[in-house]
Amino acid sequence: MHYLQDDFNKADLAIGRDRLNEILRERALLIERRKSQTPRTTHFDSSLPIAHNLIKDLQPSAPNEVWVGDITYIRTLEGFLYLSLLTDMVSRKIVGYDICESLETEGCLNSLGMARKNLYTGEHPIHHSDRGCQYCSHAYRKALKEAGMPCSMTEEFHCYENALAERVNGILKQEYFLDVCFATKEAAKSAVIQTVDIYNNHRIHEALGYRTPASVHQSVA
Repeated sequence: MHYLQDDFNKADLAIGRDRLNEILRERALLIERRKSQTPRTTHFDSSLPIAHNLIKDLQPSAPNEVWVGDITYIRTLEGFLYLSLLTDMVSRKIVGYDICESLETEGCLNSLGMARKNLYTGEHPIHHSDRGCQYCSHAYRKALKEAGMPCSMTEEFHCYENALAERVNGILKQEYFLDVCFATKEAAKSAVIQTVDIYNNHRIHEALGYRTPASVHQSVA
């Protein structure tokens, strides 16, 4: 809607968001959400240590104060891939990601490593995630401790307590078609790289004042 406003003004056309959606729906121009069978990406292991939810009542005001992590699947004819994401809670920028062929901790560690490369000295974001075994693993908790990053996890309502991470997953799949079945794993990996770039650098957010995550992250940080 925001992208089209200048064109509407030039055409002397007054139309609201709801009416625009109605017109697009009538002409089958809206992207419908797809329902499909999905593999389970969150596995709990009661033998691993967990953390309390440190961000329940927290309102971060700047980038690199809180990062939220999650894992989602990518379907291909050659099998599933697993996308590990770390998103900044204020700028909504995807600060780290990795595409892995298994649900081992390696993908999450690679995503964390990518994100940490762009931190300034003295920055130690709170790391928030669900209680999946990858995030609870000794290797991942050790990496967070070495980085001086406090560990925070969901406690009761896992989806609601990690809503931003879930939202980003939904955007990547529903708006940029990462929920399709790719012919090959290489094609899927290429699509993920392009999608993250578009999301970070070109997709505007109403909540960010119609700016992109990358621009907000850079300007505020």
